[in-house]
Amino acid sequence: MPKMVDPEERRREVAEAIFRVARRDGLDHASLRAVAAEAGLAIGSVRHYFDGQADLMIFAMRYFADRAGSRIREAATRLKKPAPDAPASEHVATLELLLAEILPLDESRREEAEVWLAFITAARTRPDLAPYARELFDELAAMLDVLLAAADRLGALRPDLDLHAERVRLNALLDGLTLHAVLQPDRIGPPELTDALRHHITDIAAVPPEGPAPR
Repeated sequence: MPKMVDPEERRREVAEAIFRVARRDGLDHASLRAVAAEAGLAIGSVRHYFDGQADLMIFAMRYFADRAGSRIREAATRLKKPAPDAPASEHVATLELLLAEILPLDESRREEAEVWLAFITAARTRPDLAPYARELFDELAAMLDVLLAAADRLGALRPDLDLHAERVRLNALLDGLTLHAVLQPDRIGPPELTDALRHHITDIAAVPPEGPAPR
């Protein structure tokens, strides 16, 4: 009896194969043939699920966004949430931990950072990918807006802070740190990333963060 294949599971396997090829060889090398070989599949199997390379890339970008978003939401649920009337320092610490989840501080987050860079670089010259790159940007911006608004409401941020301007600055900081960590990993590692984030949080918080910077 032929083995039943879950179409969504197979598509996820292919997306993960794209990530591995993109990290190792660059997204330009993620042809249908190369991705099929990486996934251990016949190229006909990949063509069965995707109309072509553009369809493959679009699915991979969407899958990447969903995976990263799910990981951040899961991390948020794991954190011990301070009570609304807790000291501001506890809310500052929670904000710092959530923002640290966006930085490439471990292998899983480094993989996401390298794939993110491959996608947004490719999207600059590929009109079929550009809308999905904008979607990635908008989703991060929206998440930062929510985090900053919540922190402000709980008294964790300086009262004179312009939340929109701060979101733009914070977005640029996180993107810049991630970019440096991917391109210069021997110079910008987890200690440098978390120290830079701690310095920024100290600048915008109502009270200084307590305890060691998240690693």
